[in-house]
Amino acid sequence: MLSTQEAEGQQTVVADAPFSSLSTRMHQMFPELTCAEIDRLRRFGEVGHWEAGELLFETGRTGPGMFVVLNGRVKVYQRDGIGREVVIAEHGAKQFLAEVGQLSGRPALVNGMAVNSVDALLIPPDKLRALIVAEAELGERIMRALILRRVALIEKGAGGPILIGNSRDARLVMLQGFLSRNGHPHSVIDERDEDALRLIEQFAAQEEDMPLVICPDGSVLRHPSMPELATCLGLLPDLDDSHVYDVAIVGAGPAGLATAVYAASEGLSVIVLDSRAPGGQAGASSRIENYLGFPTGISGQALAGRAFVQAQKFGAHVGIPVHVKALHCAESPYRLELKCGGKITSRTIVIASGAVYRRPAIEGLDRFDGRGVYYWASPVEAKLCKRQEIVIVGGGNSAGQAIVYLATHAAKVHVLIRRSSFEATMSRYLIDRIRSLPNVFVHPNSEIGRLEADEIGLASVSLKKPLPDGTESFDTRHLFLFTGADPNTDWLRTCGVALDDKGFVLTGTGVDGASVCDLATTVEGVYAIGDARAGSTKRVAAAVGEGAAVVAQIHQLLAVSAGEAVALGA
Repeated sequence: MLSTQEAEGQQTVVADAPFSSLSTRMHQMFPELTCAEIDRLRRFGEVGHWEAGELLFETGRTGPGMFVVLNGRVKVYQRDGIGREVVIAEHGAKQFLAEVGQLSGRPALVNGMAVNSVDALLIPPDKLRALIVAEAELGERIMRALILRRVALIEKGAGGPILIGNSRDARLVMLQGFLSRNGHPHSVIDERDEDALRLIEQFAAQEEDMPLVICPDGSVLRHPSMPELATCLGLLPDLDDSHVYDVAIVGAGPAGLATAVYAASEGLSVIVLDSRAPGGQAGASSRIENYLGFPTGISGQALAGRAFVQAQKFGAHVGIPVHVKALHCAESPYRLELKCGGKITSRTIVIASGAVYRRPAIEGLDRFDGRGVYYWASPVEAKLCKRQEIVIVGGGNSAGQAIVYLATHAAKVHVLIRRSSFEATMSRYLIDRIRSLPNVFVHPNSEIGRLEADEIGLASVSLKKPLPDGTESFDTRHLFLFTGADPNTDWLRTCGVALDDKGFVLTGTGVDGASVCDLATTVEGVYAIGDARAGSTKRVAAAVGEGAAVVAQIHQLLAVSAGEAVALGA
């Protein structure tokens, strides 16, 4: 279910929050425009006509934009990949039809059919973005409605794929996590369910085909990868190899998204690339309570969702999931080589690729990925460990946020830390919160020795040495590891960007007399921000600040380059 705050912020699912938060906001989700407001919108679109029974938009096909109904009525309904149909709403004159995906022309998640003769103003995605910026007050109302509608579709799983499999299957957990973090509707059917058994038989699916995914257009994917699923859903953008961007940002965490928002809002052409989802490591935080302006806290996914929509609003292109293989900077403009075989060309590059979760040296750890061992705590994992005994390893803020969140789901939470306390590694508010939780048990000076398995997956966690009370192991099927992260910078080896001995990007060394605030690397036109940068603060607020600061430095570089080009032309 969805919290009110995240409904406002973006497409994110939060377990056990009341659905009433949306049902009480129908006036915001489906506002009625005045004649004067519709007149203001006319300059952004063109009027079209549809006869009864004609589709204005169709599930799985590229959405044409936002429709403002002038006359007639339009039925909005869901039809999933196995032919089930559910009516969602019916709209008449002075109402508009769209959801947040239409800011970037994503495939429609539902069908819209003319009930009778319909005249409507069609505003395409690029003009819709221009409308929201130019018409501030009206644009705010439209934007809120678009976001709330996406949240409602996520609630219903409308327009999304159907995932069939075992809830403990690592591949199913991975696909669920991908869809959830990207705010895409979906539904899951356990493979033992009667409906699932019928579909498995219908598609002659074997054990090696699981999980089975039925896309909205009816096509079937057998144990798909994330890129294969993204392609089926139309999430991967059309990347233009010939276009030269002003700014290409690698990484859609808080730093990368902040750069995208500031750069795009100032008129620069921007593309953001990420291999998984908006938010980076911060996106996996269940609740951030010390970020300025959110006194009641906000989930990392909701915060990233707001920034993601904001970047699209200003026209930034976003490519997710797109894996950057290498940076080539022998000549300008620079070229990003993509794992899928394409390329991105840009005058400047911003390294915001963050860090990857560190895997502790535990024998056989890899075989438990998704089968009892996890590196983040999202609603998908929280549902898996509901009313069970779990173990969490780590003493930093990421671990603290996970402890607080998972304690509301699990029966018991055992926390293993190598130090004697949290004092040197965790924020005070989290330490105090953890101390107040009756089902959380912190075990200082403790480490994992080995992991035991059974036919299902993880069965128990053994310690290197017994606890003071003699405990040597915990019977658990769920182990969460928050043991730090390493910089995600291997893709820079082809460019020659200077790294420190741990792999973090060195900045402020590219120009004589550079200040400590200089975010430039040793390669001109290439900048580093956020967790991938050597000496960064490793805080969301600091990452956002660096994202804003780097845009000013990019402007200076582009201005100098433009001046030199003019001089050469003269």
